[in-house]
Amino acid sequence: MKEIKLVNTPKSEEYVYVRDRAAIETLIQRIGAAERVAVDTEADSLHNYFEKVCLMQLSLAGEHYLVDPLCELDLTGLVQALAEKPLILHGGDYDLRMMRVSLNFRPRREVFDTMIAAQLLGIEQIGLAALIERFFGITIGKEGQKSDWSRRPLSEKQLRYAVNDTRFLEQLAERLRGELSERGRVDWHVESCRAMVEATGHDNSRDPEEAWRIKGAGRMTCRQLAYLRELWRWRDEHARHANLPPFKVFGNQQILEVLQWAVSHPGVPLEQGPKLPRNIHGSRLKTLEEAITRAAEMPQAQWPEPKIPERGDASLREWKEQIDALRSECARIAKELEITASTMAPRAALEVITLNQSRTVDEIMEIGGLLRWQAELVQGAVERGLHQSGGSEPLKKC
Repeated sequence: MKEIKLVNTPKSEEYVYVRDRAAIETLIQRIGAAERVAVDTEADSLHNYFEKVCLMQLSLAGEHYLVDPLCELDLTGLVQALAEKPLILHGGDYDLRMMRVSLNFRPRREVFDTMIAAQLLGIEQIGLAALIERFFGITIGKEGQKSDWSRRPLSEKQLRYAVNDTRFLEQLAERLRGELSERGRVDWHVESCRAMVEATGHDNSRDPEEAWRIKGAGRMTCRQLAYLRELWRWRDEHARHANLPPFKVFGNQQILEVLQWAVSHPGVPLEQGPKLPRNIHGSRLKTLEEAITRAAEMPQAQWPEPKIPERGDASLREWKEQIDALRSECARIAKELEITASTMAPRAALEVITLNQSRTVDEIMEIGGLLRWQAELVQGAVERGLHQSGGSEPLKKC
């Protein structure tokens, strides 16, 4: 296999910009002869509500290709050829979702995700640029991260940035694969990658009663949640209509500021409230005021419920103590393994596991939504807590 030349700034002659049928046919042949293919995509999620794949980067056997899905060519043959090859991606969850939606692509062979590998090795900085610098001593630029990839023509600077996303992946995967093998975590990685690929095979189910719960909602009262839901729905409607990312219409922090003010100033006109962005005027301002009014007049019976079930003070305190105990034990195990506690098990999973008093590996997998290797580690933490509390009562604080 051709050796990948590790240089910082790729030149235009080091990659092929695929925009015509002849180039696509050549690339299909090259994919067919390759052992594996490194893949990445660029989308327009920072600039549009309805996002799509705007560029595909492929590296194989030391050759680098940039495929333009917006060139109005049939990419069916290319997608089919790619599906039959083992793939290497970095943080591939988003890429595979976007490729499924935009190109009807689904991988049929194994996927090696370098970000997941880095997490399972306990590497703190898991971004692609950080890993390339760590393993190869090469610094790559990040100047293209916020580009609008849907605009044409793409600049030479954008294309050079895009090539860097795949041209190091094959060698990086080999280095990470070796370290996973040394630490006996290849099976962890295989299971994690398979789960990631499976999850990308369907749309994220955005329950209308859950999607609006932004960061910070877990600490809100039911009254505050009523305002949050109305404000989130107002923003989402305008973002859809304008085909803009929601944060470009109204940021989460701005929602929280308006919410806190509205709850504490019932009946006061919004013009006397917090300063609003310049884009909030006309129909946006009018409908924002209407959303606040709807929340203010909403009957208590229609207020959203908190995600954490209502409990008595003593029961809630005991439940929180059990969660703290399980989190503490999981953190101890994760530290011994030199991985982050969230890699071992997210906090939300530990909360639901504690709430349901899950005990067996299968119960922990089902209730907590964890992989088997994660559930086996968490079960050890649960058993330790049970042992220290006498073995028959729910998990107690150590």
